[in-house]
Amino acid sequence: MGEKIAIDRIPVCGRIPHFNYKVVKQMYYHIWTIGCQMNVADSQRVAAGLERLGYTPTDRAEDADVMILNTCVVRQQPEDKATNRLNQLRSMKERYPERVLGLMGCMVGVKDPAPLRERFPWVDLFLPPSDPTELWSHLAENGKLSEAQTLIADAEARRLALGRTDTILPASEQGHVVNAYLPIVLGCSHACTYCVIPYRRGAERSRPMSAIIAEAHQLAAQGVRQLTLLGQIVDRYGYDLPEFGRSSETPLVALLREIHAIEGFKRIRFLTSHPNWMRDDLLDAVAELPKVCPHIEVPVQAGDDEVLTRMRRGYTVDDYRKLVARIRERIPGVSIATDIIVGFPGETKAQFDNTCDLLKELRLDKAHIARYSARPQTVATRRFDDNLSHEEKERRRKALDNLQSDILTEINARYLDETVDILVEGWHARRKRWFGRTTTDRLVFFDPVQDSGRDPGEAGRDTNRLGHIVPVHIEWAGPWSLVGKPAEE
Repeated sequence: MGEKIAIDRIPVCGRIPHFNYKVVKQMYYHIWTIGCQMNVADSQRVAAGLERLGYTPTDRAEDADVMILNTCVVRQQPEDKATNRLNQLRSMKERYPERVLGLMGCMVGVKDPAPLRERFPWVDLFLPPSDPTELWSHLAENGKLSEAQTLIADAEARRLALGRTDTILPASEQGHVVNAYLPIVLGCSHACTYCVIPYRRGAERSRPMSAIIAEAHQLAAQGVRQLTLLGQIVDRYGYDLPEFGRSSETPLVALLREIHAIEGFKRIRFLTSHPNWMRDDLLDAVAELPKVCPHIEVPVQAGDDEVLTRMRRGYTVDDYRKLVARIRERIPGVSIATDIIVGFPGETKAQFDNTCDLLKELRLDKAHIARYSARPQTVATRRFDDNLSHEEKERRRKALDNLQSDILTEINARYLDETVDILVEGWHARRKRWFGRTTTDRLVFFDPVQDSGRDPGEAGRDTNRLGHIVPVHIEWAGPWSLVGKPAEE
């Protein structure tokens, strides 16, 4: 692959050295992403690497020289969507075999992709989650890169091997993206019986704190104003790192304090937490650090002890109830979000009713509700009979969703005639309004400044709103969003 770039010449916080080279033909890339925030972050890293090689993004797969599908298999539906997309691209790949088609993410996982190669022979690359190393090698070894580009690709691979990255955002997004996701814990070792993540993303491993801080500085310098730290169990960050030793402080607290000191960020979030690892010093840090949003995502998954035991969650309903009380006691004005799975194997009507009763009792601020989906390799699939029909699972999902909608309608009504601070994330073209979120993660739309000299729809194009904190007076409240006008006008 030509001359190697020495490791000590690759700065942790700086950019990879720039090479001047003549591009004979403009090359394009297309990345299709489905699934969680971790996949979004992984796709941004791939996009940033391709742009450093001279590629330009395109929204049309048919125009791309490199196509990457970043996939999710947490449930059957996203896996089916990825399979359909692969089949749609088959004829194009057969017409243009020189184009590179790669499959990435949880559909590939960390095991041998031989079965996928047999199933999808028209795919060139099978990339594990968070690891595009083979992409850089493939482009270099198949004559897709110049000598200078090959050096850059080699540097990309070396950085990944060290757990480091350079500019996380692709150049096309720098200065336009208010929010960014920063993975701090990869994989998971908890092994809930329904979850495929440990089998697809591997064992839990924390990234070095120095690498995370360096990346956070880069994001702030690129205009990011809200940083969200990611992990399957984010509050387990650092327990596997020697640098924290036997520290009595939760490692995530130490990381939050370091990131809080970085200029540029206005808000910091983290997700997703696990009830067993939510320690008081972490809650106190959320309350004490002004940039850390008073919003906790901590899944309960079910409101019945027998179901929780079969799920292998490691806590009881009463444990979760006490945790919610602790969170509310230690963080004034906190909002709490949860995840719930309905229709887990063996879930009776009475057990489902217990989940409904818990939601009514706790009145949480957000509930992500999903039907149980049997996943290969998981304990639940091997040991339990998936005895509920799709129709019954959907009935239960809708019932719980309607219940949560009623709860949120009442909670959000309290915001009427109140003024809340919104971090502006973007402009909604159809609604012709700006939008953003409160610190408690409530979605808010607000009207642009009315200027008699301009079309009202164009007033929202004033980009000085993007990334700013705007006080908004709430005039309408629904279960899923709020609407108002800037209080400053």
